[in-house]
Amino acid sequence: MDVSKTIASQFHAALSMMEEIVRTCPEELWNEPDQSTPFWRVAYHGLFYVNFYLQTTEHDHALWEGAREGYQFLGPAPFPPHEQPKADQPYTPEEILEFLEFCRDAVDRMVPTTDLSSPSGFHWLPFDKMELQIYNIRHLQQHVGDLGTILMMRANLETHWVGTGSGRLPE
Repeated sequence: MDVSKTIASQFHAALSMMEEIVRTCPEELWNEPDQSTPFWRVAYHGLFYVNFYLQTTEHDHALWEGAREGYQFLGPAPFPPHEQPKADQPYTPEEILEFLEFCRDAVDRMVPTTDLSSPSGFHWLPFDKMELQIYNIRHLQQHVGDLGTILMMRANLETHWVGTGSGRLPE
């Protein structure tokens, strides 16, 4: 069994679900002014950490060229001075989809070469790379679920379950 292929497949399945979520989101839900955490920001947060936790260590982070400082945090920064980042320039759906492709490429590049028995590379996550990959997929899927619930409850829109990452959504 090639565990790396299985991990990559599940990353791609979750990323395909995020893609459908982003493509399905109506314009009026994308950046609602009365929402403390807008739809676009949750999507960005989920994708940011996919890419971040695919890296070898916290210091080897290869940022997406469209990254904006602090936008990955849904609340105050987890380190001093623990300030709430200002995220006043919403990403467009097209920008989020571009970032999603960046994450797909990171999965394809990083997962096959990752030593799954090595430490996570992130001092606050005291487990190995194997568990980090599962943790990372679970985190992304949590936010896909959150956004899917918003679409269902607020716009009566359903999205689909993707079981494996064997393909991408049709354009």
